[in-house]
Amino acid sequence: MKNIIKIQKLNFCYKVKPILLDVNLNIETGDFIGIIGPNGGGKTTLLKLIMGMLRPHKGKIKIFNKNPKDMRDKIGYVPQKYNLDKYFPITNLELVLLGLLTKSRFGFFTKNQKERAKDLLEKVGLKEFIDKPFGKLSGGQAQRALIARALISDPEILILDEPTASIDPESEEAIFDILIKSNKNRTILMVSHDLNTIIKEVKKIVTVQKTVNVMTPEMVCKHFALGLYHPTIIGQKR
Repeated sequence: MKNIIKIQKLNFCYKVKPILLDVNLNIETGDFIGIIGPNGGGKTTLLKLIMGMLRPHKGKIKIFNKNPKDMRDKIGYVPQKYNLDKYFPITNLELVLLGLLTKSRFGFFTKNQKERAKDLLEKVGLKEFIDKPFGKLSGGQAQRALIARALISDPEILILDEPTASIDPESEEAIFDILIKSNKNRTILMVSHDLNTIIKEVKKIVTVQKTVNVMTPEMVCKHFALGLYHPTIIGQKR
């Protein structure tokens, strides 16, 4: 396995407030990483740094040994919430095609691109909603549509920020099924507060609380689900 994301001695602050300190992290091809930690611990900030949306104040990040902002076309991103007016007239097919906007010619999509979008919507269980308004979907259905949008560009890295937050158990199960199948040919990083579920599905756990540590799911204490991140684990030397 080769390292596709390499972070060395990274520090990041918002103004003068330290958010991430001395972060060292290697992520390999085919990893399925569950990212956990308290609110305000730096999880979303870490994702933004990896995607090149923020720059570290100290240290280095390399994606495929290059600057993150130059590798954005290798990354698919699923936000926790998609800020779109539910009355905005966009179909689910059109939403998924937005994932190819930078590869389209003046906003026009080819027949093959449209067929791929339809195929992805079918694979995420939304075949009957292809031409229906995105705003009519339930929370779980909307997240599946957003995953299809992120996958249509065939990214090598898929990043998800709490994709199962505030959705029903059936939709959560469907999303994990999609991710497990997708992990066969791409690397996945997923932020989640649903510790009991995520430790059953991911290959590695990354804890984020200013510092970052990597562990296997078997090493995670049940107290983490209560937000009790033990200093002896969180603060251990890497």
